[in-house]
Amino acid sequence: MSQSIFHQTVLCQTQTVAEHRSKVSSLSVSANKGKKNLFLAPTNFRGNRLCVRKRKLAMGRHHHRHVDAVPRAVLTTNPASELSGKFNLDGNIELQVAVSSSEPGAARQVDIKVSYNSDSLFLHWGVVRDQPGKWVLPSHHPDGTKNYKNRALRTPFVKSDSGSFLKIEIDDPAAQAIEFLILDEAKNKWFKNKGENFHIKLPVKSKLSQEVSVPEDLVQIQAYLRWERKGKQMYTPEQEKEEYEAARNELFEEVARGTSVQDLRAKLTKKTKAAEVKEPSVSETKTIPDELVQIQAFIRWEKAGKPNYSQEQQLMEFEEARKELLAELEKGASLDEIRKKITKGEIQTKVAKQLKTKKYFRAERIQRKKRDLVQLINRNVAENIVEQVIDAPKALTVIEHYANAREEYESGPVLNKTIYKLGDNDLLVLVTKDAGKIKVHLATDSKKPFTLHWALSRTSEEWLVPPATALPPGSVTMNEAAETPFKAGSSSHPSYEVQSLDIEVDDDTFKGIPFVILSDGEWIKNNGSNFYIEFGGKKQIQKDFGDGKGTAKFLLNKIAEMESEAQKSFMHRFNIASDLIDEAKNAGQQGLAGILVWMRFMATRQLIWNKNYNVKPREISKAQDRLTDLLQDVYASYPQYREIVRMILSTVGRGGEGDVGQRIRDEILVIQRNNDCKGGMMEEWHQKLHNNTSPDDVVICQALIDYINSDFDIGVYWKTLNANGITKERLLSYDRAIHSEPNFRRDQKEGLLRDLGNYMRTLKAVHSGADLESAISNCMGYKSEGQGFMVGVQINPVPGLPNGFPELLEFVAEHVEEKNVEPLLEGLLEARQELQPSLSKSQSRLKDLIFLDVALDSTVRTAVERSYEELNNAGPEKIMYFISLVLENLALSSDDNEDLIYCLKGLVSTTLL
Repeated sequence: MSQSIFHQTVLCQTQTVAEHRSKVSSLSVSANKGKKNLFLAPTNFRGNRLCVRKRKLAMGRHHHRHVDAVPRAVLTTNPASELSGKFNLDGNIELQVAVSSSEPGAARQVDIKVSYNSDSLFLHWGVVRDQPGKWVLPSHHPDGTKNYKNRALRTPFVKSDSGSFLKIEIDDPAAQAIEFLILDEAKNKWFKNKGENFHIKLPVKSKLSQEVSVPEDLVQIQAYLRWERKGKQMYTPEQEKEEYEAARNELFEEVARGTSVQDLRAKLTKKTKAAEVKEPSVSETKTIPDELVQIQAFIRWEKAGKPNYSQEQQLMEFEEARKELLAELEKGASLDEIRKKITKGEIQTKVAKQLKTKKYFRAERIQRKKRDLVQLINRNVAENIVEQVIDAPKALTVIEHYANAREEYESGPVLNKTIYKLGDNDLLVLVTKDAGKIKVHLATDSKKPFTLHWALSRTSEEWLVPPATALPPGSVTMNEAAETPFKAGSSSHPSYEVQSLDIEVDDDTFKGIPFVILSDGEWIKNNGSNFYIEFGGKKQIQKDFGDGKGTAKFLLNKIAEMESEAQKSFMHRFNIASDLIDEAKNAGQQGLAGILVWMRFMATRQLIWNKNYNVKPREISKAQDRLTDLLQDVYASYPQYREIVRMILSTVGRGGEGDVGQRIRDEILVIQRNNDCKGGMMEEWHQKLHNNTSPDDVVICQALIDYINSDFDIGVYWKTLNANGITKERLLSYDRAIHSEPNFRRDQKEGLLRDLGNYMRTLKAVHSGADLESAISNCMGYKSEGQGFMVGVQINPVPGLPNGFPELLEFVAEHVEEKNVEPLLEGLLEARQELQPSLSKSQSRLKDLIFLDVALDSTVRTAVERSYEELNNAGPEKIMYFISLVLENLALSSDDNEDLIYCLKGLVSTTLL
């Protein structure tokens, strides 16, 4: 993907790192494809022999790191030293600090004891290097330490009989002192040193003397071993640099104590000294400095037009650069002459700049292809099919007929008239006033016995036991309510097959009736809430929505009629939508717009996702798969509807064959078993996942990951949920409600982070088709192994992708979170441009490409929004350039885009003037 010939390759002297490299080869490819390996071996020449070593030593995160060529120095150290101090805090509270370093090269240990006991006592700290007052946060710190706003570390004290204590190891060789405050977090009480920070000096290593060198490949091995010892943590770029320098200094100190480089190599690589010592070949008697090979490689890359090289091409280019310089040397040219020849102009500055920014001759942005924008014009105008069917008068239901007849029968004015849908039946509530009394008439066409559980109220929230004068025959009173059975037939209209009930209220202080229905042991409510009828309300008349012109009226009526069935589960909703796709397509743009609005209401939680119905995850994913397959066919066969089909797909998860959905059900059981978390919140979530998985589960999984990463801060869990529209009430509203909060042990942290991270991909594969990471994985292919009863899943790469497209997606994934969004936007739009020909071809995996295009489009929008602050201070040229990128993105998403393309051409021409 990179435009750099150094993107995935480096130079080396020997293959001694191979043994350690093999341990972590599996780490080079992770679920987080956007990250880079931490340590790259430097480019080193010993004599004239050069071999190429691929980067493999991954330490937590992937990141390119340049290592300067062969520092020639050893470290002379001071004897083991010890510093200490005693302080009085708040009168009788004593603080003792002892600092020691047992031997040269060992980490400095800080022991802190305080005669104060609290469950919430923290050390608020950092180390100081060469800038007084500026705190640096070490990568190595005790368990339980939290990063406080990237300004300090907070480490909990351990309680003891005499107070609290803490041990901290500081292996940052540049650290000169530790500074800290002590905080009782529960009381928000700070302990300071006379109003200032406590400042404790650390034993300082002396300066380097220029005597011998430590080979860089050994530094790399030592850095890897340090990383293993520390539990293979995820490091920031600053922490990576700190770790690498610490490894280098440890080796310098070994050499300073008399260890030879050969012995050091044998120790680190677990090989005998004899196996490592080799006589140099004739070609190794000449030396080419690393920086000259770097410059020569850069020159070759620039001359070739800064192309996107494959890994094999990168290796070949490095070898060619080495050969060219070696040939010059063998012709009799000196190193000084070669240096003067190839470092003319700004070339050395360019190379140095890339080394400084750790880009390793890697282009900071992709090279966009020149295209004729006119070739992007689409003239696919969506059609609106005029409905030829004449609306037949809607047939009235039994209750609607009865309501009209009963309304004519009543002598007094109608105060309120409401008809509720109860599944396949209706319930009429008619409120009238006659001779100063409020009369409430209820009737239903249900054949099941109905009992009214009701009360009177003066406010909508009140339940008051009705007075005896208001109770119909057969009523029974209870705490704050009464129950009255419906009777068969109607006294006013015996010909109607209904059940009815009459209530009379002569106390005008009552304002309404709250009620629910009891039928065959089940409670019937109004969409989960109590029914409530106001006495003084106005007669509710069905709104006139007009004649439906400009809409696919028949389709919309069907959607409305089927909603009560659709809200049972996602399986029902997706299957109903699939059944309506043909009718929507035949109705043209208006029909597909109806499906879009319906699915959009679903995606934004405006419709009920699940109601009294259990369904397996594989059944949901199968229904999704069916719907997305049908939409894929419409996209391929009807170019004029592609824009609206893309929007529909963006509201629906990708779905998948049964195994993809089944893995949601199986994998949560494996997570619970492997991490000993079979009760509490995880069991409640497991029950929800088994019976009704939904897009909410993606958010819940992310909230759990954030909670664990924050060192089990429950506030972070709720922050993630609430930010994505999930409240405590929503968790309780699930058919399988989640009542509990997560409560994990510290020893579960590593396993849960690993397993939940993998589970997130499973959830996104079904529910988040337009998620960028998920869309890239589906197109590039991935494999999830089975385990015991858990099914395995293998998604093959989409065939026929353009050359270099995987590298382009890798570039996008690497830059997706960077603050400077311009290179990302260029990469996103280049990927969309490269994808366009494939989107025009019909193939079985077309929907995966559509989901990828939707994800790229969405990422463009979020990246542009992220750039607003940067653009506030930008010049007109940059603002116009960003506008052109936004316009290009819009044109790529639009069916009829001719006007947009010509606007884009004009804007591009203006920016080039």
